[in-house]
This record gives sequence, C-alpha cells and structure tokens, in this order.
Amino acid sequence: MTAAPAEVRRILERYLVEVVERYALCPWARPAREGGELAVGILWGAPELGDWIALATQLLAAPGVHVAMVVAPELAIARAAFAALRDRVAAALLSAGIAEFHPDAALDLASPARLVPFLRRAPDPLLQLVPLPILDAARAVGATPPTASIAAQSAMLSGRAGAPRPGLAARIATANHAVAAHHHAAIAAAIDDIAADRAAAYARAGITARR
Repeated sequence: MTAAPAEVRRILERYLVEVVERYALCPWARPAREGGELAVGILWGAPELGDWIALATQLLAAPGVHVAMVVAPELAIARAAFAALRDRVAAALLSAGIAEFHPDAALDLASPARLVPFLRRAPDPLLQLVPLPILDAARAVGATPPTASIAAQSAMLSGRAGAPRPGLAARIATANHAVAAHHHAAIAAAIDDIAADRAAAYARAGITARR
C-alpha cells in the first residue's frame, strides 16, 4: 500500500481545489492550502476514539500547523454516527474547534445553514481541527484577516465550531447559498466525479473502501 497515502491526499486535494476553491465557497481556501499550514493525517481501517484523538493531537502539535484534517478512507459510518464521534473527540480536545466532513449529504437549499452538509461532502469521512486561539484571532480580525486566514477558512467550512464574527459568517454562508442555488448541479457533478476517481484509485492502491 505504498501508493495509498498519496492517493488519499490526492483525492482530498481534488475536493479542496475543484469544489471549495473553484466555487469560491471560502475566500481563504487557496492561501490555506498553498501556505503549507494544513496538515493531513490518515487513519486506516475502523479507528477507535483514541486513534482520532492521538493523531489529531500529533498533527496540531507540529510546528506551523494551523489546520489539521484527520481522514479515515476505509471507515464505513453513517453521517449521524460520525457527528456523534466528532462530539466525543471535541469533548476530549477542548483546545480546538472541530468539524466533521462526510461524503453522504443531500442537497438542501432551504437555508444557508441546511446547505452546509452538502458543501462538506468530502470524499472520505474526516475531522477538521483548528486551535481555539487561532479561531479567536479570526474573530478579532474580521473579513480580511492577513494572519488568521487559515483559521477563518476552517471556521467557514465547518459550519459549526468557532466561527468568526456572526456578520462575516452570515455573509459567506449567504454567498455560498447563492452560488449553490445556481451551480448545485455542477458542484454535485464534481463531487460525483471525484467519488468515481476515488473508487478506481483506491482499488488500484489496495485501499479497502467499505462504502
């Protein structure tokens, strides 16, 4: 499985570039990815709670890391169960804001908040973590934070923990809702294409994709 980690990261990057960045779902997404302050860790099989906590802690402790993503490419788990797992990890890691991304979510344009799960349809279940001091800095800086942009990116994508000032969060959520109203078919097509790429690539790399 020497190619497996590279394939997991490649598939995740497709989601970040072709969905989040292409449709400007977050104004800071590209600087965050290209700035080298995003750390990605992989958990194989069906990890236990302690595995999530240990790897997240390790990633966040690395120098220069402002955002950590812990991915479980072989995990078969329902979205509600994964949200419950996220809550258990958050209870253990009180120093970080945590959001879950899951590949299964229907489009719901009823409100900006109800759209969030659809926009967080990452190829694999993953938890995104940002240290609370960085989130606090994002709140203080506001709409165009030069030093806390990565934290602001995470907060906007999370739709849950530690978002910057409500006015900014509401504006971005409303803008994303408008974008999705016009482009949801193209966004869904991109997500589906990435999922097909994932299935083929994981089979070649020997990754047991259980869903």
